[in-house]
Amino acid sequence: MASNLISDAPFLSAGRLRAEIALRNHFWARNYPHVESYGANPVIVYAPEDGRHGNFYPPAYAAVAERPEWTRRFDKIHAQSRSLPKPQLDHRRKWRELDSCTSSDALMMNIFCTPEVIASPMIRNMMGINAEAEPTFGWKARVPLQNGRVDRTEVDMRWGGLLVEAKLTESDFQCREARIVEAYRDLHEVFDCDILPRVQIRTRRRREAIEFAEEFTQEWEPPCEGADDNARAFHAEIEARADAEQPWLPGYSGYQLIRNVLAAHAAGATFCVIHDERRPDLREAWFQVMRAVKNADMRVRCKALMWQEIVPLLPAALREFLEVKYGIAEPGCAAVSPEEHEAHGYGKLSPGVRK
Repeated sequence: MASNLISDAPFLSAGRLRAEIALRNHFWARNYPHVESYGANPVIVYAPEDGRHGNFYPPAYAAVAERPEWTRRFDKIHAQSRSLPKPQLDHRRKWRELDSCTSSDALMMNIFCTPEVIASPMIRNMMGINAEAEPTFGWKARVPLQNGRVDRTEVDMRWGGLLVEAKLTESDFQCREARIVEAYRDLHEVFDCDILPRVQIRTRRRREAIEFAEEFTQEWEPPCEGADDNARAFHAEIEARADAEQPWLPGYSGYQLIRNVLAAHAAGATFCVIHDERRPDLREAWFQVMRAVKNADMRVRCKALMWQEIVPLLPAALREFLEVKYGIAEPGCAAVSPEEHEAHGYGKLSPGVRK
């Protein structure tokens, strides 16, 4: 594996960070059942075997297995499960979201399902956890709508009075039409909507070539060199012209953030976004939404953390796991490559875990 592909640059795009994590897992996965996804930029997807799972820190996975409410997070099927290779051990098993090496939910559970982490007073103090509660993953919020109903949105984690949105390689926080966002009952009480980030959203689907049959079925005669290229360019121009004529509607970016702030407001909870320090774009997107919170009480209950900030408070073996598998090291330290860890004789528990 080429170590020089693992960048030590401080900031990475979603695609570059995904590529780095996939590369690290290409090395890590040698000791675990796994497959690589199809395509030009494959990622590693792990399968469970004999009480272990390559995508999980062993103590965290053992804790998950003991709690049915945590195990249910594995019910969520991977969005591209049908396009992934079949599991080697059980061809009938469907791939889960938590099997993917780029899953932010798996990263979150690796940390917050570890018994030492849950019990740590320092972690609880950092996260602002006062109650003697354990984390709930995939918590169903009840966000009030103007029509009297509620949006049963899913929050990545609730721990006591804290709601968490976990991010890793996701490209953004999603966009939604204004009519959907403005249907929330407390939107104008919590936010200054004139400050919220706006986007224009396409309202109609992109039409396929077959829908322009009269123009697309024109024959290119006589046959000559480059005719196929000319035809493709001509057809692309037709599609682009039709695409430009389609109407757009106003919308909001950062929809997940807006919705989760409203969920925290309704629940009287604090809301935190945890992201990677190599993704300043996500942090900036959160700050764009946070500055629009006009409700003073809710504003002080919004915060951000980086995975790297949590690392110094974690058990040594878990820190090593995160460094090798995700490239997540404590602030100010560049994560070393998996080959460097192996060359220095680490790996008592699993690849990259120091003796």
